Amino acid sequence: SPRAAPSAAHGELVRQYTQLYAVHEAMVLQTRKLQRAQSLPRPEGGLRLGFTATKRLGNAVQRNRAKRRLREAARLELAGMAAACDLVLIAREGTAARPFATLRADLRGALRQAGVAPGTTP
Repeated sequence: SPRAAPSAAHGELVRQYTQLYAVHEAMVLQTRKLQRAQSLPRPEGGLRLGFTATKRLGNAVQRNRAKRRLREAARLELAGMAAACDLVLIAREGTAARPFATLRADLRGALRQAGVAPGTTP
């Protein structure tokens, strides 16, 4: 079946996510700060997280391990985050084997680089 053309809304969403991003050895962080008008009903704190790993990383076991490590690092690092934003963490080849303390430091650096470090407000 023919592939549907991407909608204008999808293109705008992609542009918004690629405006604020940070690339580190173990991960890529894409983020979008939300204005009040853009906000949909959100959990407390206004933060939404997404985690992904491409097949380039290996089989499902390897991809899931990388995502679990990113999830745990995010849980620990984003506990005090008050910003209303969407964050997508994309695992890279070094995610699964990187020492966990270094992975957390990478996440802190990526958040600072993208301008959404915990304790900041939109």
